[in-house]
Amino acid sequence: MQYISESVVTEATNMAIDSSPMPQSCFNPLAGNPHKTRDDIIAAVHTLFNPLLPAFSAGRARVQLDSSGSTWDRAACDLEGFARPLFGLVPLAAGGSHFEHWDIYREGLKNGTNPAHPEYWGPVTDMDQRHVEATALGYALLVVPQHVWDPFDETTKKNVADWLIESRNTKHANNNHKFFRVVVDLGLEKVGVAVDQSGTEQYLQDLEEMYVGEGWFRDNGNIEDSRRLDWYNAFAWHYYGLLYAVHRPEDQARSARFRERARLYAQHLVHWYADSGANVPYGRSLIYRQATAAFWGALAVANEEVLPWGVLKGLYLRNLRWWASQPICRRDDGLLTLGYAYPNQLPTERYCSTGSPWWSMKAFAPLALSADHPFWTADELPMPSRSPVYADPTAGMVFTHQQSHTVMLVSGPGTTQMMRGVPEKYFKFAYSSRYGFSVESDALAFNQAVFDSMIGFSDDGKHYRVREHVNTAALAGDVLFSTWTPWSDVTVETWIIPSGAWHLRVHRITSLRSLQTIEGGFAAPRTDFDADQRFEVGSSAYVVSKLGDFSGILDDSPHERLARVNAPHGNTSLMFPRTLIPQLLGNVEANVPAVFASAILAGPDVQALLQTWTSPPKIPTVEELEKLVEERGVTIKITEDYNPTRQWYP
Repeated sequence: MQYISESVVTEATNMAIDSSPMPQSCFNPLAGNPHKTRDDIIAAVHTLFNPLLPAFSAGRARVQLDSSGSTWDRAACDLEGFARPLFGLVPLAAGGSHFEHWDIYREGLKNGTNPAHPEYWGPVTDMDQRHVEATALGYALLVVPQHVWDPFDETTKKNVADWLIESRNTKHANNNHKFFRVVVDLGLEKVGVAVDQSGTEQYLQDLEEMYVGEGWFRDNGNIEDSRRLDWYNAFAWHYYGLLYAVHRPEDQARSARFRERARLYAQHLVHWYADSGANVPYGRSLIYRQATAAFWGALAVANEEVLPWGVLKGLYLRNLRWWASQPICRRDDGLLTLGYAYPNQLPTERYCSTGSPWWSMKAFAPLALSADHPFWTADELPMPSRSPVYADPTAGMVFTHQQSHTVMLVSGPGTTQMMRGVPEKYFKFAYSSRYGFSVESDALAFNQAVFDSMIGFSDDGKHYRVREHVNTAALAGDVLFSTWTPWSDVTVETWIIPSGAWHLRVHRITSLRSLQTIEGGFAAPRTDFDADQRFEVGSSAYVVSKLGDFSGILDDSPHERLARVNAPHGNTSLMFPRTLIPQLLGNVEANVPAVFASAILAGPDVQALLQTWTSPPKIPTVEELEKLVEERGVTIKITEDYNPTRQWYP
């Protein structure tokens, strides 16, 4: 197969290490794959799987990539490396392509489910990580039993069935995990193993109760944490819902609901991408990377032409190409790493092991389709026409689209779950397909913090707090409003306003304590030899990165704040190992309400943005914004008692 040369791989491959003598394409074995045809995607599956082969244990049941782990036990971590590639290998085989290592999977499945074998995966308990991997095994039984069931003797079949039944019989987390029992049951039933249908039905009902509306599911069944709307909708909720609809058509009403909700969701998700193929990172589990393309592939498998086939194909392939341009693998063996656009364990969650990133193989679901399916035969089409500003009142998100850059403005979703980086992953004011977001690395370094797309407060110049929960939220047209309390005696009202390539922020702060504040724009890539240009002029600051990026922030507060360009700690950004961040510094006096207003501009087109920078938009006053929200504001659907007709002000 003829691949394109490294010289035409997108410039994003050079973003991670400026002036490196090594081309960044060497850190991703997919960099030379054009990702244009079905054969290219088949090759991608093998490219991501083959580096795992030396890591399979003697009994083939474990894949341990290094000695690190996660919060789960060793067996569960090793099972991830074994099971997750099946999300790509199963559709590969279902579509008629050859995979020469099914013997490895049969041996591993035989030994991993055998309690007498030293590589036994262990019993499955309530709320167990093994539920996730059981899903991959159930998927394999459902779609390719000829490879992972039919060749077994009766003893092995019983062990496999017993282990999966143990998994489906134990209590699952009250979120998308309840789909895991459903998929396992589909697989067991396919091979003739009876299951408790009442348990399946109960979980299906529980899942439907988490439906919010307009295609959105909240990824938590607990009313106290009912705001989590993130990428799990794409690579879990709708992925499994469409899988169910395809393989359980006799459940006509429910399958129809899953299909309709996926069609609704597609109208939102199309705004999460830039026309370059990059997606906006938001929320948890971003180490799953290419799984961001899984939804478009799942639509194809379900034969849902919610957009013209060529458009769906373009969304799918461009995203895979963007990921192929990122240095996300190890140079020596091609293994995926923990991180996002480069290896970085700082933002990873406690449940992530080194085998976790192969959940990205979900992206390859459409390989189950034959080569003559219209998804594969259609000519790839560009991004469909989109409004420059798109407001999603259900999710509490507003999107702005510029060339090669999409920005998500947020005031609504989130989570109260305890995990690393919740404020950064869910509660920043803006997220970018180009600049992602940053995760703070030092809780005792207020002055050195990133605070990209966020305002940070400190009452001692050392510790700090940011928006980590939204008390109330509303959307007035395309203007977002929220209230939040970093301390019990500090209240912040925040308005976020899209304005062309800019977005504007206004904060009204009422505090019983004196506070220092730092507010940041987007974190741009910092290159070697201090080659980037930094501009700090009074109340405005901007960066021109050598890599072709502009990022700036300017102040329009009643009492002007001081502007600076900060170089935060390395490896805080999801996108770049080192960054520069334009910031504004100001103070809040105790018992004196303060108003801060700023305009933020960033993007990859430096020359155009330098011109735009000279003509900033007018920032509305607090009074104007209050009136707007009073007249047009509608509560964002973030709680169970949501009433879509209720105005924000009673």
